[in-house]
Amino acid sequence: MARRTECYADTSAFIAFLDRSDSYHLLFKRLFATPPPLVTSALVVAEGHGWFLRRYDARRAMEFLNFLSALPMLEVACFDGEQLRQASRYVKKYADQSLTLADAHGLAVVNARRIRTCWSTDRHLSLEGAALAIY
Repeated sequence: MARRTECYADTSAFIAFLDRSDSYHLLFKRLFATPPPLVTSALVVAEGHGWFLRRYDARRAMEFLNFLSALPMLEVACFDGEQLRQASRYVKKYADQSLTLADAHGLAVVNARRIRTCWSTDRHLSLEGAALAIY
């Protein structure tokens, strides 16, 4: 059987799935029911954890981390000095956008790995013109 193409998961996809009040919850509930191999950024993990911590509490933030740990085919792309330099180039390139460092690192990961599908409710990850499926 052919390996399913990997997909980049942005913070908004995880939030939409885990927060039942999110307007995209049902869509991401279906997508996460049978996910392909997923890739995300270490900054997405930090951003998501912070979102649940501030919006709800430490328990919900821990549930977010536990959910990520339980995903069988999730790879978290690291973020170090080289990734900071790459992401900073995107931030500078799109200085007219409200691009976060997490968004910029996502762009770097998507382009480096030639990922063609992205789960997000955020349009930033389509800035490079790749044929990304943004939900």
